[in-house]
Formats: sequence, structure tokens, C-alpha cells
Amino acid sequence: ADTVTDAAKSVGAANTLTFSVDGEISADNSDWFGFLQNVQTGCPEWDPASGPAVMLGAGGAARAGIHALLHAGSTEIRLTNRTRERADELAAFFGPKVAVIDWDERSDALAEASIIANSTSLGMTGEQPLEISLDVAPRTALVTDMVYNPLETDLLCDARQRGMPTVDGLGMLLHQARPGFRSSVSYTHLRAHETEADLV
Repeated sequence: ADTVTDAAKSVGAANTLTFSVDGEISADNSDWFGFLQNVQTGCPEWDPASGPAVMLGAGGAARAGIHALLHAGSTEIRLTNRTRERADELAAFFGPKVAVIDWDERSDALAEASIIANSTSLGMTGEQPLEISLDVAPRTALVTDMVYNPLETDLLCDARQRGMPTVDGLGMLLHQARPGFRSSVSYTHLRAHETEADLV
């Protein structure tokens, strides 16, 4: 790519390439947009500044989620991962607003949380279950799972039974495609005008 957006740099991956009329290629990432749109649409009353965010996992999905949370205005993100070193690397990249919590203390990290996001494969069909207690989490905390197979994970089911707002992971998949369609429409529009000019 000739240019790379800040989002793609932050997430460490590009899933959208835009080809301009002059031939330049721009690399972007829309996963963070998909995550944020999904939680905001699924729970409009969620306020990112109302408490710490808790991110479970430190892979690519977590990077997108953290970028989205910081973009939305989260002032503190508690990051926990089974492999501590990966979490430390991610926290060092994103800066002081991201604090690493030991995996063994993941349940305690939910205290005062405004959102709890699972970006691990735990709880996914065919994978090991996600073992975590929501006992200390506020009933107002939004619980979201980036996993969408199954659509309702044990984490979401447990949260719903406690009266907590929940958002499943399917919306993230759908919303992340929107910027790609927008870029495609814009490019088609530009090509149409270029063709008209050539004909004249």
C-alpha cells in the first residue's frame, strides 16, 4: 500500500484496501469500527467514560477493541491474557491507559467495569470454556463477546441471567464491512465520472 491509516497501524493489520483513480492504494482497518458500532448499536446507553473497560485476550481482535475503546473515550483499560508477555507488549504499544492484569485475577478485574469484552477463542464452539466469575461486576456493565459461534456464549448467558446488558459478536462482523462498501461506492462513482470525461 502507498498509504496506511492510523487505524491500520494501531490494529497492526489491514482488511480494507482503497484504490484511487490515480492508482494509489490506501490500507485501512475497519475491525475497530465494527466493534464500536456493534456495542453502541446494541447498547446505546453504554458510556465508555463511566468506568474501566476490561479486555480479555491480547490478539488481533483485542488490538481492534482497544483502539475502539480509546477512540470512544475510555480512560482506563484493564487487559488480561493467558500469556502475560503478549498483554505486556500490547499495553506498551497503546500506552498508560492500558494496564495489564494477571489472568488469575481476571474475575477481580471486573469491579467497577463499564464494559467487559471477550476477544479470546474461549467459549467458542470446539474450544475450552471461558472460566470467569461476574460476581464483582456492576449490573450496569455491558458484556460483549467477539465470538459469534455460538451466537450466545456462556459468558453472555451468565450476564443476561444477572440482568446485565449484553451484545453478541455477530454485529461486529457485519459492521466492519460497512467502510469497505462505502469505499467501493466512492471508487465506482469516481470511475463513472472519469469515463464521462474521457467520452467528452
